[in-house]
Amino acid sequence: MDNARRVLYRPEHVAALRGVLARAKADLHEMHFRHLCELADLRREVGELREALQLVMSITRQQVEADVASMRRQLELALARVERDPRKPLH
Repeated sequence: MDNARRVLYRPEHVAALRGVLARAKADLHEMHFRHLCELADLRREVGELREALQLVMSITRQQVEADVASMRRQLELALARVERDPRKPLH
């Protein structure tokens, strides 16, 4: 029966285990902090890329709208120059 009450650990083992666990916990906190910093950097970069993409899209849209307007003017001028017999079908 004295084996059932036998102490399987010593105070120095408990202290060593607590030290190991404390270092592991500190490492986890450090890793977590680094990951949060990386995540913040990535979010900032994604935000910058979105802004750049929106700017490019805006400029492109303006260019396309200007091109379409120019082509419409050219078409209207070309149609105005063409004399057409109103009695003939268009096709």
